[in-house]
This record gives sequence, structure tokens and C-alpha cells, in this order.
Amino acid sequence: MIVVHHLNDSRSQRILWLLEELEIPYEIQHYQRDATTRFAPPELKAVHPLGKSPVITDEGRVISESGAIIDYIIRHHGHGRLQPDPGTPAYDDYVQWLHFAEGSAMLPLLLKLYVSRLGAAGAPLGPRIESEIASHLGYIDNALRGRDYLLGSQLTGADIQMSFVGEIAGARADRLAYPELDAWVRRFQARPAYRAALTRGGPYSYAP
Repeated sequence: MIVVHHLNDSRSQRILWLLEELEIPYEIQHYQRDATTRFAPPELKAVHPLGKSPVITDEGRVISESGAIIDYIIRHHGHGRLQPDPGTPAYDDYVQWLHFAEGSAMLPLLLKLYVSRLGAAGAPLGPRIESEIASHLGYIDNALRGRDYLLGSQLTGADIQMSFVGEIAGARADRLAYPELDAWVRRFQARPAYRAALTRGGPYSYAP
């Protein structure tokens, strides 16, 4: 059985959501952030050397990195659900979103958090960071125009991978300035599987 090594208020919440959407049985090993530093506890290093979450274990295998985990679960347990046919152009778009989430979109959002802790010393970086955030969120907003989900009318693993970006945007930017993006976040947060994952995972700061 899949075990999700779940850190509170982290990207591992989207892995729980994926498993609920696919109705795959799973177990959760809970870990709590340090209340002061917000770092993951050292116990996670016993699962994976980087000591970060999400990590899953499945039949003796240890899989890390959100995009790789989503890809692994869908390929091994999804039975064709939540991804386009690999032989279609839509699949190429799907793979792009899987990589875009952490490869591009999260960087300026994280930089805003870290640079803000520098106070006045970080102020010169502010305009460039804000410009990058606007560029990335605008790109997502435009891609969602006329669509319920990133690839059209149906939810895919791309939406689940990108969900953390949309949720963090609500904390680090004015998400209301991107109405298609904001509507997409509200849409997926209303899904029964998303709500079930919150029940299993515990408190999550980015939930509605």
C-alpha cells in the first residue's frame, strides 16, 4: 500500500488529493513542522536523505518530488485516469504543466517569502520578483481562459500539481487580479476528493 509521508502545510497535501481522486487506498505518516523555524522534522531524513515532503513509499520504493510522485501514481495506479493519452498533443501540454509548477512558477513566489525576511536589504529585489510573479500568474490565468481546468473540461494530474501554485498565489500575491486563476482554485477546492484529502491530512493553511 502507498504510504504518504505527509508534512503539515506542505506540497504533500496535493498528493493526498490525487489519491482521493483516484480512490486508491493509502496510509499517512504524519510529520509536523517546527513551530519556530517551520522546517521539516529530522525524522523525515530516515525516509529520504533530503528530509523533505512529499515522499511516498510503495512496495519498497521511495519516490520524492511532487511531479515525479504524481506521474508515478497515475502511471502505476491510475489505469489511464487523470492524464491524456500519451500519443496526443494534449499529453505534451500535460507534461509541461507538471514541470512548470516547480521549475518556474514557484520560484518567484518563494523568493518573495525569503527576501521579505531581509527587510530593507531585500527591497531592491522587490520589483523584479513582483514582475516575475505577475508574468507567471498571468500566463496561468490566460491558459485557463474559457476552460474549467488546465487542459480543458476535465481535471488531470496537471491541475493537482499546479494546485499548490494557485493556493500560494493567494498568500503571496493578489490572486483576485487573475480572475480565471482564482476561479480555478475555488473550483478545485470545492471538489469532494479535495475536501476528503483535507479531512485525512489535517489542518492546511491554504484551504478555503
